[in-house]
Amino acid sequence: MKIVVDEERCEANGVCVRAAPEAFRLDDDDRLHLLVTEVPSELRDKVERAVRDCPRGALSLVER
Repeated sequence: MKIVVDEERCEANGVCVRAAPEAFRLDDDDRLHLLVTEVPSELRDKVERAVRDCPRGALSLVER
């Protein structure tokens, strides 16, 4: 699975970072960065929670 970010919808509120800090990071300018491109199986639950909990619906997962 691959994480996709809709940068126009992302408000950098950090919900995803709190849910899966191994996969997401906010920089000093409040820009979201992905720390993984392919979601490893051990992070799948956390990343799915981050996608589900994103208040702006800016995150999605796609099959490769």
